[in-house]
Amino acid sequence: MPDHAAAPAPRVGIRPLALTDAAEFTARARESRDLHHPWLFPPCAADTFRAYAGALVEDPARAGFLVYERHDGAVGGFININNIVRGGFRCGALGYGAFAHAAGTGLMTEGLHLVLDHAFGPMGLHRLEANIQPENAASIALVRRAGFRHEGFSPDFLFIDGAWRDHERWAITADMGRAPGTGGATSGQG
Repeated sequence: MPDHAAAPAPRVGIRPLALTDAAEFTARARESRDLHHPWLFPPCAADTFRAYAGALVEDPARAGFLVYERHDGAVGGFININNIVRGGFRCGALGYGAFAHAAGTGLMTEGLHLVLDHAFGPMGLHRLEANIQPENAASIALVRRAGFRHEGFSPDFLFIDGAWRDHERWAITADMGRAPGTGGATSGQG
C-alpha cells in the first residue's frame, strides 16, 4: 500500500467567459450583491454583461475565466486577467469574485490555481498582481493561500463605489513556489 493518499479529483474547472454566459452570470451576480458590496460590482443585467464580456473576449490585453463546478457545470465565480502586458514585462492584474452559493467552499482557491497554471503556462506570463482593499479579508486570504506575496500599499489606488480606495499590492511570479498540492500540468479547461 502506498504511503501517500491519492490527490482528490478536482472539483472545479475553468473556461473562457463567453457572451452566451449572460443569463447564469447575471443571475448569480444579482444573488451575490450583498457578498460583493462594497468590493466589486459585476454586471447584473444583460446589457452591462454584454459590454463587460465583450471587452474580455475582444481585448487581447484581457482574459476572462469562469470557475465552474465539474459535477454540474454551475458557475461558482470568475477570474479575470486585466492589463496584460507582453514583452519583457509579461504581467497581468487579477480581478475576481466568488458567487454567493460558492463563497467559503474552496472552489475559488482551486479555480485560482488553475488560472495561475494557465497564465504561467499557455499564456506565457511571468507575473500576476492582485490589488485588494485592506478590509477585504476573504480576498487577501485567497491570494495568500495561492502563494502570493505582499508587496506594498497604494493609497487612493482605484475608484470604487464612488471613492478612491486604498489597496494592498499582492503578486506572484511563475518561478515562486506555491502551496503544496497546487499547480499541475493541466488547466482543467473544458
